[in-house]
Order: sequence, then C-alpha cells, then structure tokens
Amino acid sequence: MKDQVYAFCDTFVMEKILMIRKEMKRVQEALGSESKNTAGDKHETGRAMLQLEREKLGKRLFEAERMKKALQKVTHNNSTAIVTLGSLIETEGPSYYIAISAGKTTIGNTDIYCISSLTPLGQLFLGKKVGDSIHFNQQEYRITKIW
Repeated sequence: MKDQVYAFCDTFVMEKILMIRKEMKRVQEALGSESKNTAGDKHETGRAMLQLEREKLGKRLFEAERMKKALQKVTHNNSTAIVTLGSLIETEGPSYYIAISAGKTTIGNTDIYCISSLTPLGQLFLGKKVGDSIHFNQQEYRITKIW
C-alpha cells in the first residue's frame, strides 16, 4: 500500500510540474506575439501583465521542483517503529502518509491524506509510535499502526 501512496505523490508532483511548464510556454508564446504588436500603452500593459504571470509561474515551478526533491528523499519501502518521513500512519480516524502535501488518495477502502512533515499535523506526528496520541484542532488522533 505504501508504494501505491508514494506513486500517487510522484504522479501528483510530475503532473503539477508539467502543467506549470505548459502554462509557461503559453505565456512565453503570448509574450512573443505581444512583441510584434506596437499599440503603445496597451501594448506595454499587456506585456507587463505577461511578465508578471511568467514570474508567478517561475515561483510555482520552483516550489513544485522543491516538492519533487523532498519526495525523492522519502524512503517508501521500509517500516519503522516511530513516525518519520515516509511513514504511513493509521489512526483511529484517518490515515496519513508523511511525505509531501498532495491531498487525499483512496487505496482499497482506505482514504489516505498525504501531508508534508513540515505541516503542523506532520510535525506533531514525527517521532511518535503506535499507541501514542496527538491533539490537533481539538481532535485526538491515536496511532494504531505505522507502515
């Protein structure tokens, strides 16, 4: 199951990077066509807007690539007695995979929330073992299994 969750996270990151790159290419092409247009102030405003969009996409791409590097550090084929990066945690409620923030996936009948170890919830889980409980947003999460 852990390999499937890792694969979900990997696909999530790769699709995000591809989408951003595709959008960057579209903006770059639009900038090229704006260069050919010489309509004065309107031309300058359109060009400035596209430049801003390109900068935003550059930041998003940097973050997505950083997320990819973080995921590559995850060892997903071992189990530990305590929660670490790459742990799959079953609680009496939801299940969590400590790697990157990639949302929810369902494997079999189990919903698994992929969260970063840097999130407040991820930070609370790190170092815990089976039987330990954490409190977050006025809820208690008792760890029943660590994969």
